[in-house]
Amino acid sequence: MTSTPTRAVQQPPSAAQRPAPLLRGAPVRRVVAALSFRNIGAVYVWLVIVVIFSIWAPDTFPTAVTVKQVLNGNAVAGLVALSVVPPLAARVFDLSVAYTMSLTSVLTARFLVSAGLGPGVAVALAMTAALLVGVVNGIVVVVLRVDSFIATLATGALIQSLITMVTDDSSITGVQLLAKPFASIAQLDAGGITLPVLYLLLAALTIWFLLEHTATGRRLYATGFNADAARLQGVRTDRLRFLTLVASALLSGFAGVVFASSVGSGSPTAGTPYLLSAYAAAFVGATQLRAGRFNAWGTVLAVLLLGTGITGLGLATSAQWAASLFTGSVLIVALVLTGGRLTLPAVLRRRRGSHSRVGSEAASEGDALPTIDKESAK
Repeated sequence: MTSTPTRAVQQPPSAAQRPAPLLRGAPVRRVVAALSFRNIGAVYVWLVIVVIFSIWAPDTFPTAVTVKQVLNGNAVAGLVALSVVPPLAARVFDLSVAYTMSLTSVLTARFLVSAGLGPGVAVALAMTAALLVGVVNGIVVVVLRVDSFIATLATGALIQSLITMVTDDSSITGVQLLAKPFASIAQLDAGGITLPVLYLLLAALTIWFLLEHTATGRRLYATGFNADAARLQGVRTDRLRFLTLVASALLSGFAGVVFASSVGSGSPTAGTPYLLSAYAAAFVGATQLRAGRFNAWGTVLAVLLLGTGITGLGLATSAQWAASLFTGSVLIVALVLTGGRLTLPAVLRRRRGSHSRVGSEAASEGDALPTIDKESAK
């Protein structure tokens, strides 16, 4: 009797034995989203500007000297632009940054030239004045509940009157401003790249880390999106707004010191040209990388974009009106092509429109308000 061979019945693999599906599409989608025009549109506009001026001025623009000129010439503008990012993240305007910059510029020069103080003492006293400006702004805006736009504009006018009283609207010059070690604050370089570029990178790195990788940064964004909802979660929104105004004054004051060191004089109008460009860069930066959120690297990118165009125009043409025309045109084009996300309500409003869902929305984005107990919020 022969036995009939039996066929082994193959059981389907269990869920644990089943190979995991290859999620190759997810990383690709993330890369595509990160490189999309809506995310980094300013980079593509920047590249177009570089190509245009390389063709327009081929002998002078596409050189290493131009790269250094763009970086060195826009470092102070970048510092002023970064100074307004933390207040804007908390939905606060600080229009006194230009006046604070002018104040520290003339005070540093005055202490060095007229008072005969050393550079360290002069800078420390000028920065103390900037700190006092930030405290006054915080008291007026947070304690007295005056609208930040009006309050900081008013304090800026008071600062300007103090500058006029100190300088009689004349620049302060002297050999002390050109001598080391004060001149080294801005004029010391390595390979043609001056120290203010390093200051800009350090400031951007600090603000980026604060906003993106700390609970304080998430609370700042939550305060900017909806202060009432953040307050209900236990966030001390008033304290955050106060501190952002102080930080803004200190950074813009430091920009004034760097400016005085770079030009060798204290100018009573040092910060005036930087106010509009600072806010323009901050708002354009809010459409880049972290769309809808004021962020450090987007702001730096916007500063370099504008600086590249202005430098290119200076090399290609001598028309006085060209720089202003370029700045306005690039701002409009960049904002239109990136979806028109510069408008203030679109930047500051909650993305899902419900007070009760601010916390969950922030958690889903990973950048706003975490669930925190009242003790940690303090």
